[in-house]
Amino acid sequence: MPEHPEEALGRLPLSGVTVVSVEQAVAAPFATRQLADLGARVIKVERPGEGDFARRYDTTVHGQSSYFVWLNRSKESLTLDLKSDAGRAVLEQLLGNADVFVQNLAPGAAARLGLDAPTLAKAHPSLICCTISGYGTSGPWA
Repeated sequence: MPEHPEEALGRLPLSGVTVVSVEQAVAAPFATRQLADLGARVIKVERPGEGDFARRYDTTVHGQSSYFVWLNRSKESLTLDLKSDAGRAVLEQLLGNADVFVQNLAPGAAARLGLDAPTLAKAHPSLICCTISGYGTSGPWA
């Protein structure tokens, strides 16, 4: 018998939930990995050319960082230039079909890109927005 009753039904608790995440490093990738493990569809958005810098920590897993692979299993990934009109159009389309948006950009960067919760709430009222910061968004550690 499966450990979780939802597995017996072929459904995990977050099946049917779509998460779009602009993330890198640890905090947001770990959080969204937990959502993916619970059945959510997680779409990771990375910067063109560089992507998530955690990809380059080592080359243990078939040329990829073991750290990156561990944090990003079960996710879909694409690169978008969020400062370009074309990149923003694709992101807007993704957000229009998403339930949750997660970001861990540097303090102030989300607002500059129009990806802060107040701005997104106007365009996508049912979208759950989550900002994750390892050191806070204000004060000496921001």
